[in-house]
Amino acid sequence: MSEKRFPLDRDALEALARRFPTPFHLYDEAGMRRNARAIREAFAGVPGFIEHFAVKALPNPFILRILASEGFGADCSSLPELLLCECAGITGDKVMFTSNETPDEEFRKAYEMGAILNLDDVSHVEALERALGGKFPETICVRYNPGPARGGNDIIGKPEEAKYGMTREQVFEAFAAAREKGAKRFGLHTMVISNERNTDYHVETARMIFRLAVDVKRELGIAVAFANNGGGLGIPYRPEEEAADYATLAAGVRQARRDILEPAGLGEMGFRLEWGRCITGPYGWLVTRAIRHKDIYRKYIGVDASMANLMRPGMYGAYHHVTVSGKENAPADHVYDVVGSLCENCDKFAVARALPRIDEGDLVVIHDTGAHGHAMGFNYNGKLRSAELLLRENGDVVQIRRAETPDDLFSTLDLAAASRFA
Repeated sequence: MSEKRFPLDRDALEALARRFPTPFHLYDEAGMRRNARAIREAFAGVPGFIEHFAVKALPNPFILRILASEGFGADCSSLPELLLCECAGITGDKVMFTSNETPDEEFRKAYEMGAILNLDDVSHVEALERALGGKFPETICVRYNPGPARGGNDIIGKPEEAKYGMTREQVFEAFAAAREKGAKRFGLHTMVISNERNTDYHVETARMIFRLAVDVKRELGIAVAFANNGGGLGIPYRPEEEAADYATLAAGVRQARRDILEPAGLGEMGFRLEWGRCITGPYGWLVTRAIRHKDIYRKYIGVDASMANLMRPGMYGAYHHVTVSGKENAPADHVYDVVGSLCENCDKFAVARALPRIDEGDLVVIHDTGAHGHAMGFNYNGKLRSAELLLRENGDVVQIRRAETPDDLFSTLDLAAASRFA
Protein backbone atom coordinates (compact mmCIF):
# COMPACT_ATOMS: atom_id res chain seq x y z
CA MET A 1 0.00 0.00 0.00
CA SER A 2 1.17 3.56 -0.69
CA GLU A 3 0.19 6.46 1.53
CA LYS A 4 -1.52 9.31 -0.31
CA ARG A 5 -0.74 12.30 1.85
CA PHE A 6 -0.83 16.04 1.29
CA PRO A 7 1.51 18.28 3.29
CA LEU A 8 -0.96 21.07 4.18
CA ASP A 9 -4.16 20.96 6.23
CA ARG A 10 -7.33 22.70 5.06
CA ASP A 11 -6.65 26.01 6.87
CA ALA A 12 -3.10 26.24 5.53
CA LEU A 13 -4.26 25.34 2.03
CA GLU A 14 -7.08 27.91 2.12
CA ALA A 15 -4.56 30.55 3.20
CA LEU A 16 -2.28 29.54 0.34
CA ALA A 17 -5.17 29.70 -2.15
CA ARG A 18 -5.83 33.27 -1.03
CA ARG A 19 -2.25 34.15 -2.02
CA PHE A 20 -2.19 32.11 -5.21
CA PRO A 21 -5.58 31.51 -6.87
CA THR A 22 -6.39 27.96 -7.91
CA PRO A 23 -5.59 25.96 -9.85
CA PHE A 24 -1.89 25.48 -9.11
CA HIS A 25 0.67 22.70 -8.83
CA LEU A 26 2.42 22.43 -5.47
CA TYR A 27 5.75 20.58 -5.06
CA ASP A 28 7.38 19.35 -1.86
CA GLU A 29 11.12 20.09 -1.70
CA ALA A 30 11.74 17.99 1.40
CA GLY A 31 10.11 14.93 -0.18
CA MET A 32 12.16 15.29 -3.35
CA ARG A 33 15.39 15.59 -1.38
CA ARG A 34 14.63 12.55 0.77
CA ASN A 35 13.85 10.58 -2.33
CA ALA A 36 17.02 11.69 -4.13
CA ARG A 37 19.14 10.67 -1.15
CA ALA A 38 17.45 7.27 -0.95
CA ILE A 39 18.32 6.63 -4.60
CA ARG A 40 21.93 7.69 -4.15
CA GLU A 41 22.24 5.49 -1.06
CA ALA A 42 20.76 2.46 -2.86
CA PHE A 43 23.22 2.77 -5.76
CA ALA A 44 26.22 3.83 -3.68
CA GLY A 45 28.02 0.55 -4.40
CA VAL A 46 27.62 0.80 -8.18
CA PRO A 47 30.73 2.25 -9.91
CA GLY A 48 30.25 5.51 -11.79
CA PHE A 49 26.60 5.87 -10.84
CA ILE A 50 24.84 9.01 -12.11
CA GLU A 51 21.11 9.74 -12.19
CA HIS A 52 20.24 12.09 -15.05
CA PHE A 53 16.84 13.53 -14.13
CA ALA A 54 14.49 13.46 -17.14
CA VAL A 55 13.88 17.20 -17.60
CA LYS A 56 10.71 16.55 -19.60
CA ALA A 57 9.04 15.29 -16.42
CA LEU A 58 9.27 18.63 -14.59
CA PRO A 59 11.07 21.32 -16.64
CA ASN A 60 11.59 24.01 -14.03
CA PRO A 61 15.04 25.40 -13.13
CA PHE A 62 14.15 25.65 -9.43
CA ILE A 63 13.55 21.90 -9.34
CA LEU A 64 16.66 21.21 -11.41
CA ARG A 65 18.76 23.20 -8.94
CA ILE A 66 17.40 21.18 -6.04
CA LEU A 67 18.25 17.91 -7.77
CA ALA A 68 21.65 19.19 -8.90
CA SER A 69 22.48 20.00 -5.28
CA GLU A 70 21.72 16.34 -4.49
CA GLY A 71 24.26 15.21 -7.10
CA PHE A 72 21.88 14.53 -9.99
CA GLY A 73 22.51 15.35 -13.62
CA ALA A 74 19.93 15.83 -16.36
CA ASP A 75 18.51 14.06 -19.40
CA CYS A 76 17.56 16.44 -22.24
CA SER A 77 16.16 16.09 -25.73
CA SER A 78 15.59 19.68 -26.90
CA LEU A 79 17.27 23.08 -27.00
CA PRO A 80 15.01 24.64 -24.31
CA GLU A 81 15.75 21.72 -21.98
CA LEU A 82 19.48 22.32 -22.49
CA LEU A 83 18.97 26.02 -21.70
CA LEU A 84 17.08 25.15 -18.52
CA CYS A 85 19.99 22.95 -17.43
CA GLU A 86 22.44 25.74 -18.17
CA CYS A 87 20.33 28.08 -16.04
CA ALA A 88 20.37 25.51 -13.22
CA GLY A 89 24.15 25.06 -13.45
CA ILE A 90 24.02 21.54 -14.90
CA THR A 91 26.57 21.23 -17.71
CA GLY A 92 29.32 18.92 -18.95
CA ASP A 93 28.87 15.19 -18.78
CA LYS A 94 26.20 15.57 -16.11
CA VAL A 95 23.95 16.25 -19.13
CA MET A 96 22.82 13.44 -21.43
CA PHE A 97 21.43 14.79 -24.70
CA THR A 98 19.47 12.13 -26.54
CA SER A 99 18.95 12.95 -30.19
CA ASN A 100 15.67 12.17 -31.90
CA GLU A 101 15.49 13.63 -35.41
CA THR A 102 17.63 16.38 -33.91
CA PRO A 103 18.16 19.76 -35.63
CA ASP A 104 21.80 20.78 -36.19
CA GLU A 105 21.59 23.75 -33.82
CA GLU A 106 20.63 21.44 -30.96
CA PHE A 107 23.62 19.19 -31.65
CA ARG A 108 25.82 22.30 -31.58
CA LYS A 109 24.41 23.59 -28.31
CA ALA A 110 24.79 20.21 -26.59
CA TYR A 111 28.38 19.96 -27.82
CA GLU A 112 29.11 23.52 -26.65
CA MET A 113 27.85 22.61 -23.16
CA GLY A 114 30.03 19.51 -23.04
CA ALA A 115 26.97 17.28 -22.83
CA ILE A 116 27.17 13.61 -23.73
CA LEU A 117 25.53 13.19 -27.12
CA ASN A 118 23.45 10.04 -27.31
CA LEU A 119 22.82 9.22 -30.97
CA ASP A 120 19.51 7.69 -31.95
CA ASP A 121 20.48 6.43 -35.40
CA VAL A 122 23.62 5.27 -37.19
CA SER A 123 23.17 8.06 -39.75
CA HIS A 124 23.51 10.60 -36.96
CA VAL A 125 27.26 9.92 -36.75
CA GLU A 126 27.75 11.67 -40.09
CA ALA A 127 25.02 14.22 -39.33
CA LEU A 128 26.70 15.20 -36.08
CA GLU A 129 30.09 15.69 -37.74
CA ARG A 130 28.49 17.92 -40.40
CA ALA A 131 26.60 19.91 -37.77
CA LEU A 132 29.83 20.50 -35.86
CA GLY A 133 31.74 21.63 -38.94
CA GLY A 134 34.00 18.60 -39.10
CA LYS A 135 34.59 18.27 -35.34
CA PHE A 136 33.52 15.24 -33.37
CA PRO A 137 33.09 14.67 -29.61
CA GLU A 138 35.61 12.53 -27.73
CA THR A 139 32.70 10.95 -25.81
CA ILE A 140 29.78 9.50 -27.73
CA CYS A 141 26.84 7.32 -26.72
CA VAL A 142 24.46 5.32 -28.89
CA ARG A 143 20.90 4.24 -28.25
CA TYR A 144 20.09 0.56 -28.68
CA ASN A 145 16.69 -0.80 -29.72
CA PRO A 146 16.64 -4.59 -29.17
CA GLY A 147 13.63 -5.11 -31.44
CA PRO A 148 11.98 -8.54 -31.10
CA ALA A 149 14.85 -9.74 -28.89
CA ARG A 150 13.26 -7.93 -25.94
CA GLY A 151 9.66 -7.22 -25.00
CA GLY A 152 8.66 -3.80 -23.71
CA ASN A 153 5.95 -3.33 -21.12
CA ASP A 154 2.34 -2.35 -21.87
CA ILE A 155 3.13 1.36 -22.17
CA ILE A 156 6.19 1.15 -24.42
CA GLY A 157 4.85 -1.75 -26.47
CA LYS A 158 6.98 -3.73 -28.90
CA PRO A 159 10.48 -2.25 -29.30
CA GLU A 160 10.47 -3.15 -33.00
CA GLU A 161 7.53 -0.77 -33.47
CA ALA A 162 9.25 2.13 -31.67
CA LYS A 163 10.98 4.92 -33.58
CA TYR A 164 13.88 5.05 -31.11
CA GLY A 165 17.33 3.55 -31.26
CA MET A 166 19.53 1.38 -33.45
CA THR A 167 19.61 -2.30 -34.23
CA ARG A 168 22.39 -4.41 -32.75
CA GLU A 169 24.29 -4.37 -36.06
CA GLN A 170 23.96 -0.58 -36.30
CA VAL A 171 25.36 -0.14 -32.78
CA PHE A 172 28.60 -1.80 -33.89
CA GLU A 173 28.62 0.21 -37.13
CA ALA A 174 28.07 3.48 -35.24
CA PHE A 175 30.83 2.75 -32.71
CA ALA A 176 33.31 1.89 -35.45
CA ALA A 177 32.43 5.04 -37.42
CA ALA A 178 32.61 7.26 -34.34
CA ARG A 179 36.02 5.84 -33.40
CA GLU A 180 37.29 6.65 -36.90
CA LYS A 181 36.15 10.24 -36.40
CA GLY A 182 38.06 10.59 -33.13
CA ALA A 183 35.74 9.35 -30.40
CA LYS A 184 37.69 7.85 -27.50
CA ARG A 185 35.03 7.17 -24.86
CA PHE A 186 31.81 5.28 -25.53
CA GLY A 187 28.48 4.75 -23.84
CA LEU A 188 25.51 2.47 -24.44
CA HIS A 189 21.92 3.55 -23.84
CA THR A 190 18.52 1.92 -24.08
CA MET A 191 14.91 2.60 -23.11
CA VAL A 192 12.41 -0.23 -23.37
CA ILE A 193 9.93 0.28 -20.51
CA SER A 194 7.88 3.12 -19.03
CA ASN A 195 6.11 3.58 -15.69
CA GLU A 196 7.11 0.05 -14.67
CA ARG A 197 7.26 -0.75 -10.93
CA ASN A 198 8.41 -4.36 -11.34
CA THR A 199 12.14 -4.15 -10.65
CA ASP A 200 12.78 -7.37 -12.59
CA TYR A 201 12.14 -5.50 -15.85
CA HIS A 202 14.80 -2.94 -14.98
CA VAL A 203 17.37 -5.50 -13.89
CA GLU A 204 16.83 -7.52 -17.06
CA THR A 205 17.30 -4.33 -19.08
CA ALA A 206 20.64 -3.80 -17.33
CA ARG A 207 21.64 -7.39 -18.09
CA MET A 208 20.76 -6.87 -21.75
CA ILE A 209 22.88 -3.74 -22.10
CA PHE A 210 25.75 -5.29 -20.11
CA ARG A 211 25.83 -8.29 -22.45
CA LEU A 212 25.93 -5.94 -25.41
CA ALA A 213 28.87 -4.06 -23.85
CA VAL A 214 30.75 -7.35 -23.51
CA ASP A 215 30.10 -8.14 -27.17
CA VAL A 216 31.29 -4.67 -28.21
CA LYS A 217 34.57 -5.23 -26.37
CA ARG A 218 35.04 -8.66 -27.90
CA GLU A 219 34.23 -7.66 -31.48
CA LEU A 220 35.54 -4.08 -31.66
CA GLY A 221 38.05 -3.90 -28.81
CA ILE A 222 36.13 -0.97 -27.33
CA ALA A 223 35.76 -0.96 -23.55
CA VAL A 224 32.40 0.76 -23.03
CA ALA A 225 32.80 3.48 -20.38
CA PHE A 226 29.20 3.50 -19.13
CA ALA A 227 25.79 1.96 -19.70
CA ASN A 228 22.62 4.02 -19.38
CA ASN A 229 19.48 2.05 -18.49
CA GLY A 230 17.23 4.94 -19.48
CA GLY A 231 14.13 5.80 -17.49
CA GLY A 232 10.86 4.09 -16.89
CA LEU A 233 10.62 3.38 -13.15
CA GLY A 234 6.96 3.73 -12.23
CA ILE A 235 5.20 5.05 -9.14
CA PRO A 236 2.13 3.77 -7.27
CA TYR A 237 -0.61 6.05 -8.57
CA ARG A 238 -3.25 3.94 -6.79
CA PRO A 239 -3.24 3.61 -2.97
CA GLU A 240 -3.33 -0.17 -3.19
CA GLU A 241 -0.13 -0.28 -5.26
CA GLU A 242 3.38 -0.75 -3.86
CA ALA A 243 6.32 1.47 -4.72
CA ALA A 244 9.35 -0.12 -6.37
CA ASP A 245 12.16 -0.84 -3.93
CA TYR A 246 15.36 0.98 -4.90
CA ALA A 247 17.57 -1.33 -2.86
CA THR A 248 16.20 -4.44 -4.58
CA LEU A 249 16.73 -2.92 -8.01
CA ALA A 250 20.26 -1.77 -7.16
CA ALA A 251 21.13 -5.20 -5.75
CA GLY A 252 19.97 -6.77 -9.01
CA VAL A 253 22.19 -4.39 -11.00
CA ARG A 254 25.20 -5.20 -8.79
CA GLN A 255 24.62 -8.93 -9.27
CA ALA A 256 24.33 -8.45 -13.03
CA ARG A 257 27.66 -6.65 -13.00
CA ARG A 258 29.27 -9.54 -11.15
CA ASP A 259 27.76 -12.08 -13.52
CA ILE A 260 28.41 -10.31 -16.82
CA LEU A 261 30.83 -7.38 -16.61
CA GLU A 262 33.48 -8.48 -14.15
CA PRO A 263 34.39 -11.73 -15.98
CA ALA A 264 34.85 -9.67 -19.16
CA GLY A 265 37.15 -7.12 -17.51
CA LEU A 266 34.49 -4.40 -17.49
CA GLY A 267 33.97 -4.27 -13.73
CA GLU A 268 34.56 -0.51 -13.56
CA MET A 269 32.08 0.38 -16.29
CA GLY A 270 29.83 3.20 -15.09
CA PHE A 271 26.06 2.92 -14.72
CA ARG A 272 23.55 5.67 -15.35
CA LEU A 273 19.80 6.18 -15.14
CA GLU A 274 17.37 8.72 -16.56
CA TRP A 275 14.53 8.48 -14.08
CA GLY A 276 12.03 11.32 -13.99
CA ARG A 277 8.59 10.18 -12.85
CA CYS A 278 9.76 8.40 -9.71
CA ILE A 279 12.00 11.32 -8.68
CA THR A 280 9.37 14.08 -8.49
CA GLY A 281 6.01 12.48 -9.35
CA PRO A 282 4.83 11.61 -5.82
CA TYR A 283 5.87 15.03 -4.50
CA GLY A 284 3.53 17.14 -6.60
CA TRP A 285 -0.20 17.86 -6.40
CA LEU A 286 -2.67 19.79 -8.55
CA VAL A 287 -4.86 21.88 -6.28
CA THR A 288 -8.18 22.97 -7.74
CA ARG A 289 -11.47 24.30 -6.40
CA ALA A 290 -14.93 22.82 -6.92
CA ILE A 291 -16.97 25.53 -8.65
CA ARG A 292 -19.96 23.74 -10.21
CA HIS A 293 -22.06 20.61 -9.86
CA LYS A 294 -24.36 18.83 -12.28
CA ASP A 295 -26.70 15.86 -11.83
CA ILE A 296 -27.92 14.15 -15.00
CA TYR A 297 -27.21 10.52 -15.84
CA ARG A 298 -24.19 10.86 -13.56
CA LYS A 299 -23.20 13.25 -10.82
CA TYR A 300 -20.51 15.70 -11.92
CA ILE A 301 -18.27 18.00 -9.93
CA GLY A 302 -16.80 20.80 -12.03
CA VAL A 303 -13.47 22.21 -10.90
CA ASP A 304 -11.49 25.26 -12.00
CA ALA A 305 -8.66 23.12 -13.41
CA SER A 306 -8.95 21.28 -16.70
CA MET A 307 -7.15 18.77 -18.85
CA ALA A 308 -4.93 21.71 -19.89
CA ASN A 309 -3.41 21.53 -16.38
CA LEU A 310 -3.15 17.74 -16.18
CA MET A 311 -3.42 15.79 -19.41
CA ARG A 312 -2.76 12.22 -18.23
CA PRO A 313 -6.26 11.17 -17.10
CA GLY A 314 -7.97 12.50 -20.22
CA MET A 315 -5.31 11.44 -22.70
CA TYR A 316 -4.35 8.05 -21.29
CA GLY A 317 -7.20 7.17 -18.96
CA ALA A 318 -4.56 7.29 -16.23
CA TYR A 319 -5.59 7.08 -12.57
CA HIS A 320 -4.71 9.94 -10.22
CA HIS A 321 -5.87 9.75 -6.63
CA VAL A 322 -8.26 12.51 -5.55
CA THR A 323 -8.85 13.82 -2.03
CA VAL A 324 -10.91 16.70 -0.66
CA SER A 325 -9.07 19.00 1.71
CA GLY A 326 -10.47 18.68 5.22
CA LYS A 327 -12.53 15.62 4.28
CA GLU A 328 -9.71 13.07 4.04
CA ASN A 329 -11.33 10.88 6.71
CA ALA A 330 -14.93 11.43 5.69
CA PRO A 331 -16.84 8.45 4.24
CA ALA A 332 -16.52 8.07 0.45
CA ASP A 333 -20.28 7.73 0.06
CA HIS A 334 -20.80 9.74 -3.15
CA VAL A 335 -19.86 8.76 -6.69
CA TYR A 336 -18.72 11.55 -9.01
CA ASP A 337 -17.06 12.33 -12.27
CA VAL A 338 -14.62 15.16 -11.47
CA VAL A 339 -14.36 17.26 -14.61
CA GLY A 340 -12.92 20.44 -16.07
CA SER A 341 -14.37 23.01 -18.44
CA LEU A 342 -12.55 22.10 -21.65
CA CYS A 343 -14.80 21.42 -24.64
CA GLU A 344 -13.69 17.80 -24.73
CA ASN A 345 -15.64 14.95 -23.15
CA CYS A 346 -12.38 13.34 -22.03
CA ASP A 347 -11.67 16.34 -19.77
CA LYS A 348 -12.11 14.26 -16.63
CA PHE A 349 -9.80 13.81 -13.63
CA ALA A 350 -11.87 10.98 -12.14
CA VAL A 351 -14.66 8.83 -13.54
CA ALA A 352 -17.33 7.19 -11.35
CA ARG A 353 -15.04 7.75 -8.34
CA ALA A 354 -16.23 7.12 -4.78
CA LEU A 355 -15.47 10.31 -2.85
CA PRO A 356 -16.78 12.25 0.14
CA ARG A 357 -19.53 14.76 -0.53
CA ILE A 358 -18.00 17.65 -2.47
CA ASP A 359 -19.51 21.08 -2.04
CA GLU A 360 -18.88 24.06 -4.26
CA GLY A 361 -15.93 25.92 -2.77
CA ASP A 362 -14.15 22.78 -1.54
CA LEU A 363 -10.48 22.46 -2.40
CA VAL A 364 -9.81 19.26 -4.33
CA VAL A 365 -6.30 17.77 -4.36
CA ILE A 366 -5.17 15.59 -7.29
CA HIS A 367 -2.14 13.54 -6.29
CA ASP A 368 1.10 12.48 -8.01
CA THR A 369 1.29 15.34 -10.49
CA GLY A 370 4.98 16.14 -9.85
CA ALA A 371 5.97 14.54 -13.16
CA HIS A 372 4.27 14.85 -16.55
CA GLY A 373 1.70 17.15 -14.96
CA HIS A 374 2.29 20.84 -15.62
CA ALA A 375 4.94 19.79 -18.14
CA MET A 376 2.28 18.40 -20.49
CA GLY A 377 0.05 21.47 -20.23
CA PHE A 378 -1.38 23.11 -23.33
CA ASN A 379 -3.52 26.03 -24.47
CA TYR A 380 -6.34 24.37 -26.43
CA ASN A 381 -9.63 26.23 -25.98
CA GLY A 382 -7.53 29.22 -24.95
CA LYS A 383 -6.95 27.67 -21.54
CA LEU A 384 -4.15 29.20 -19.49
CA ARG A 385 -1.56 27.09 -17.73
CA SER A 386 -1.42 27.35 -13.97
CA ALA A 387 1.22 28.50 -11.52
CA GLU A 388 3.78 26.18 -9.95
CA LEU A 389 4.53 26.57 -6.25
CA LEU A 390 7.32 25.08 -4.15
CA LEU A 391 6.90 24.14 -0.50
CA ARG A 392 10.37 24.75 0.95
CA GLU A 393 11.90 22.64 3.68
CA ASN A 394 11.32 25.45 6.21
CA GLY A 395 7.57 25.55 5.44
CA ASP A 396 7.63 28.65 3.23
CA VAL A 397 5.85 28.49 -0.12
CA VAL A 398 7.37 30.30 -3.09
CA GLN A 399 6.06 30.71 -6.61
CA ILE A 400 8.45 29.12 -9.11
CA ARG A 401 6.28 29.77 -12.16
CA ARG A 402 3.48 32.29 -12.36
CA ALA A 403 0.16 31.49 -13.96
CA GLU A 404 -0.25 32.43 -17.59
CA THR A 405 -2.32 35.45 -18.61
CA PRO A 406 -4.19 36.20 -21.85
CA ASP A 407 -1.29 38.49 -22.77
CA ASP A 408 1.05 35.48 -22.63
CA LEU A 409 -1.29 33.50 -24.85
CA PHE A 410 -1.51 36.29 -27.41
CA SER A 411 2.15 37.34 -27.25
CA THR A 412 3.04 35.63 -30.53
CA LEU A 413 0.11 37.22 -32.37
CA ASP A 414 0.18 40.66 -33.99
CA LEU A 415 -3.22 41.73 -32.70
CA ALA A 416 -2.88 45.28 -34.05
CA ALA A 417 -2.24 43.98 -37.57
CA ALA A 418 -5.10 41.50 -37.21
CA SER A 419 -7.52 44.30 -36.35
CA ARG A 420 -6.64 46.00 -39.65
CA PHE A 421 -6.66 42.83 -41.73
CA ALA A 422 -9.19 42.89 -44.56
